[in-house]
Amino acid sequence: MITKLIDVDNDYNKGHQLVLSHGFRNQYDNDVTVWSPQGSATVGLKSKTHAVIVALKRAASELSAHQKKILPIDDHVAVSIAGLTADARLLSKFMRSECRLSKYVYDRQLPVSRLVSAVGDKMQIPTQRYGRRPYGVGLLVAGYDDMGPHIYQTCPSANYFDCKAMAIGARSQSARTYLERHLDEFPDCEPEELIKHGLRALRETLPNEQELTTKNCSVGVVGKGQDLVIYSDEAVAPYADDVAMEDESEVYFVASNQC
Repeated sequence: MITKLIDVDNDYNKGHQLVLSHGFRNQYDNDVTVWSPQGSATVGLKSKTHAVIVALKRAASELSAHQKKILPIDDHVAVSIAGLTADARLLSKFMRSECRLSKYVYDRQLPVSRLVSAVGDKMQIPTQRYGRRPYGVGLLVAGYDDMGPHIYQTCPSANYFDCKAMAIGARSQSARTYLERHLDEFPDCEPEELIKHGLRALRETLPNEQELTTKNCSVGVVGKGQDLVIYSDEAVAPYADDVAMEDESEVYFVASNQC
């Protein structure tokens, strides 16, 4: 049996390898485990009134721009992605169509739970048909409707989960540890503080030699009385600077105690 390693170095899957066995092509086509989303990390969290998603952007090379990680769906919902961006574009297009259909037929915004359920049904179809592969992307869905703010996670296996906070993508376990440690603080947070928590969690996923900058992160916020807003580049600067200043203060405090 000949085994070939495919290095997927684009679409946020840097360093992730898929194993293609010529003797077991059917297993490769249908097994969702080879499509585990290993793109750059993204974090979602919510308070009683707002939902926030924060994503780490990557550039395919020094010559290319950082690719978008947060995709707007409607005025009340957005998704952040970890995995194959081509699959994410197709799923986000489907989600936009579902939201437009709800406005046209019912003259109301589509509830976030129904939108995620429809996406789960669409993602499940390739898992049961011969010759089709699962969608190779994980989504964090942030939205607000009559039931309040929501954070949902979807998986390539078509499972989806309603979450209080979640992080997916490469090195996301460190971010989940931060979210678990501060989970009780989130419900009463103002949107600005919620964003800072998201950036701190996202920072935990970075290698030691890399820093969080305005170029490699973006933020999406939606909530009560506030339509979806996506911050990127310089718009993220006030929040990123505050987090960086807190780090410098902590380092100075530790150094002072050691003197």
